Amino acid sequence: MLKKRLSIVDIANKLNISKTTVSFILNGRAKEKRISEELVARVLKFVDEVGYKPNSLAKSLRTGKSNIIGLMVENISDYFFANIARHIEDRAYKNGYKIIYCSTDNDAAKTSELIAMFRDRHVDGYIIAPPPGIESEVAALLKDELPVVLFDRYFPGIDSSYVVTDNLYGTYNATQYLVDQGYKNIAFVTFESDQTQMQARMDGYKKALKENGLTPQIKEVVFNQDSKRIIEPITDFMKNKDFDAVLFGTNWVGNCGLKVLANLGLRIPDDIAVISFDDNDLFELYSPSVTAIAQPLEEIADKVITMLLNQMNNRNENVKPEQVTLKTELKIRGSSSVSTPMVLVSK
Repeated sequence: MLKKRLSIVDIANKLNISKTTVSFILNGRAKEKRISEELVARVLKFVDEVGYKPNSLAKSLRTGKSNIIGLMVENISDYFFANIARHIEDRAYKNGYKIIYCSTDNDAAKTSELIAMFRDRHVDGYIIAPPPGIESEVAALLKDELPVVLFDRYFPGIDSSYVVTDNLYGTYNATQYLVDQGYKNIAFVTFESDQTQMQARMDGYKKALKENGLTPQIKEVVFNQDSKRIIEPITDFMKNKDFDAVLFGTNWVGNCGLKVLANLGLRIPDDIAVISFDDNDLFELYSPSVTAIAQPLEEIADKVITMLLNQMNNRNENVKPEQVTLKTELKIRGSSSVSTPMVLVSK
């Protein structure tokens, strides 16, 4: 049988004192309320003996603080999100906060349920990489003056704080680099999405090709965690096409795309040059290593948690929303016909 959790009322009854006195002692207000040192010692000794732990939810209702931050990302196992989450957690912990992680799977209904759960837990702040379709939930959080920071993408119609990278110039620079290397039939393979970061990447690719009089060759695939459902449409797109270069819109698409190229027997970079958005450690292990558009993960995390802490620490000062756009780096490796690694910073 489960043992009943001890409450402040139980402690008060056992020691024959008021629950208010017990509460003051446990919340460090004994001196302020002029409670004797002898009584404080007796209460603390009893609490230690019985192993009493305060109900964190009840405490948050009394104090208005849970010291918990809710972090919602597309997929916590993804290299990009996992690294950002790790840096955010480190900064949050040093400032007295714990993090609850959740993967949204880019699903609006699931994200809405997660936000409702965080509200019930009275979390102090929200960090969200929002999927499409939760505009009303984010707007409601802001209307209730709750600390919120979006990252990786944002909603143009909502005046919120957010941190993003310059996605447009990331793909523009990468595509222009391929053009400068002599490639002319450059494909762009990405997820089908109306999200701001994905649209900006598409726009950067198109802009570079238009300026050079080249024709876009685009394949959008439906987002899915199952790699087979990504590989099949990419294979259909890539086979029997005379592409001399391909730019992948995310590292997940890039990983699947590299498998496709291997299955088709295409040699990199002899038959086709490759660049992927979002660098990760695996790209350096490929032979040849993969050229990638790198986002500044530590800087993104630092900006996000700094913004949120500022909002949480100044709840009564009407902190204005901040919007930050950070630069990307094009890390040039062997997959794009360059033997010596280079780094090109976007504008």
